[in-house]
Amino acid sequence: MNVVLLGAPGAGKGTQAAVLTKELGVVHVASGDLFRKALSENTELGLLAKSYMEKGDLVPDEVTIEMVLERIRKPDCDSGVLFDGFPRTLSQAKALDEKLASESRQIDKAVYIEVPEEALIKRLSGRWICRECQTPYHAESSPPKVTGRCDVCGGELYQRADDTEETVRERLKVFFSQTLPIVEYYETQGKLLRVDGNQDINEVSAAITRLLRTESA
Repeated sequence: MNVVLLGAPGAGKGTQAAVLTKELGVVHVASGDLFRKALSENTELGLLAKSYMEKGDLVPDEVTIEMVLERIRKPDCDSGVLFDGFPRTLSQAKALDEKLASESRQIDKAVYIEVPEEALIKRLSGRWICRECQTPYHAESSPPKVTGRCDVCGGELYQRADDTEETVRERLKVFFSQTLPIVEYYETQGKLLRVDGNQDINEVSAAITRLLRTESA
């Protein structure tokens, strides 16, 4: 089974990807990891992507898709793939379908982890990190014993620029404008599975696993 995992920043997509790949016996294919690996190994596609990035340009969809296809052609992906971080736009989703069809493959299901926007803002804007040892904290779910100080080393806690409420709201605005058309695209194909992400991590995992196993039965 080839599955696309969709979810806004803060929806817990990364956590669920780790659980699902183990539960379902599929390979986790994250576009960000593929880029980093291709760049570090100076592969042909990595160098091509780098040439665009150095000019400040976006890497064209065809380069990204070819990088993804190159990965899923490997034998370990024969049992199935969980796509994480890709496709990011409707044009990428359509192009991916076309490329997969040419290789007699397809996206079987798309899982959308839904979390209310205000809950996402609370999750993301509450994150703090130690300047010294990088230990993470959260203002509500895992606060430090002493405000502004790390429990581990006593270092100063700070908030990354992309975790401030203003930046978080902008990131979510971009996400929803790009992703909702993808959600509608897979829904039209009858492949979309919606999951309530505003609950315990284990409950989200169980719900996704149950839905996918039911659909594949």
